Amino acid sequence: MSDSPVALITGGGSGIGAAVARQLLDAGHRVAVTGRGAERLRGFAEELGEPEGLLTLQGDAADHARIEAAVATTLKEFGRIDTVVANAGVATHDTVAEGDPAGWRDMILTNVLGPAVLIRASIDALKETRGRIVLVGSVAGLVPTPGNLYGATKWAVTGLAENTRREVTQWGVGVTLIAPGRVETPFWDGYGSLPPGHLLTADQIADSVVWAIRQPEGVDVNTVVVRPVGQPN
Repeated sequence: MSDSPVALITGGGSGIGAAVARQLLDAGHRVAVTGRGAERLRGFAEELGEPEGLLTLQGDAADHARIEAAVATTLKEFGRIDTVVANAGVATHDTVAEGDPAGWRDMILTNVLGPAVLIRASIDALKETRGRIVLVGSVAGLVPTPGNLYGATKWAVTGLAENTRREVTQWGVGVTLIAPGRVETPFWDGYGSLPPGHLLTADQIADSVVWAIRQPEGVDVNTVVVRPVGQPN
């Protein structure tokens, strides 16, 4: 266990992040997850039976100091970091013409600044392991949607993934953008209801994340788009 791979996942207490954490733990990885809510993180650890290979760390994904501390704690506890997964994200589910700007700053900081500070805080550790950065984007970051500021933040993540790849590939570090379509997760809690039609599960998206992480050395899968059958956009 002491030399097994280590992943650090932001927003790892629920949804896609939690599903990735479960699958990696089942595969023998050690996993650190961050989240804003201490109660949610405690509940996640208890649900899994408080496994030895799980570390929970409270903190805002957009707070560079907290993410630096999460990286430092992970390195202290586990000795290495092989993968970081920038999963934390929020949506205001409104539009630029009719929405409420009060929630926009937090969304932009979480969705755009968050992945960037995770990369900055972890890159030295990832150079050591020739590891992988996984950014959870969205189909909304590939397909324009009327008035969608959340989508604009995910367009930024799409650009960040490729810009990061062009810098870190020289150090043997891989970068994967996972762009999900509609997924049944707590993401929709602020929307009021689930969208119509078939939705993917968090585990189905986690399958793609884990597949990218477990590619052979020297293989860099860069963009994975996963939609439910029936989603046209």
